[in-house]
Amino acid sequence: MFVRQLDYLVTLAREKHFARAAEVCCVSQPALSAAVRNLETELGVAIVQRGQRFQGFTPEGERILDWARQTLAALEGLKQEASMSLAKLSGTMRLGAIPTTMPIVSLLTGACRAQHADLRQLVLSLSTEEIMRKLDDFELDVGLTYLEDQRLEGFHVQPLYREGYMLLARDQSAIGDKTEISWKEAAELPMCLLTSHMQNRRIVDAAFRRADVSANVAVETDSTFALYSHVRHAGLFSVVPHSLLCLFELRDDMVAIPLVPELSRTIGMISLAHNPCSPIVTAARTIATQIDLQARFDAYITGSYQPITSND
Repeated sequence: MFVRQLDYLVTLAREKHFARAAEVCCVSQPALSAAVRNLETELGVAIVQRGQRFQGFTPEGERILDWARQTLAALEGLKQEASMSLAKLSGTMRLGAIPTTMPIVSLLTGACRAQHADLRQLVLSLSTEEIMRKLDDFELDVGLTYLEDQRLEGFHVQPLYREGYMLLARDQSAIGDKTEISWKEAAELPMCLLTSHMQNRRIVDAAFRRADVSANVAVETDSTFALYSHVRHAGLFSVVPHSLLCLFELRDDMVAIPLVPELSRTIGMISLAHNPCSPIVTAARTIATQIDLQARFDAYITGSYQPITSND
């Protein structure tokens, strides 16, 4: 049995197509198919359901696939551990983040790069469901998501900050001299919000329902960048976590004020609760404890945040 056979198997499960899996593995399709057949012969069980095209794995194949994923993850951890003995961490840190946390991911990846310059990083925008699945399948090392989710039981959970929700407007004249706004008042404004299937939107909709109102949604988008653009250029308003203000850098022509009653949710880092833990996951957890994200984001509300300039 060769490691590459296990890699072929895991890639086939991800791509669900022999030709695409072969292309990803940089081998010919016959070579990949032969490697899978040789693995079946060695183990004495059918792993892949046979047909004109890929039809999935047999029940025995699904269990072998789980072991293959664990074996490859353990091998990667071994390599990382060896790199640590050379006083440097190498490999790739794979991070999945829910869309509303994507603007702040660089605060973590930047700190990680500062301490581990040889470590590559892959950042993916995913739903909570996708993050959990990819962690279970050893396709991610860590994830950023809301922690008020019972499905996270069994994962290692590390709180990072609590996000508060703000009304985002083009300028102060659009909201008068208000220093805060109620959900009921906000519901009268034309809104650009994230799409209804996104977890952040469900949280916002629930807040409007508690105020016995519905948001006046003019535009929906699955992009925080498009959301910002519609507020700045289309005269719309939005409801955003205060952590997202780091994306907008508090431009003079943008204003954000707190919504009342206050709505907040905890964002944290999740990973598999395995022991031993891979050096990359250990590094990510350690770095996360060294950054005071809460203080940084709260400074956007208090006005004490000072943007970094080229002279700093």
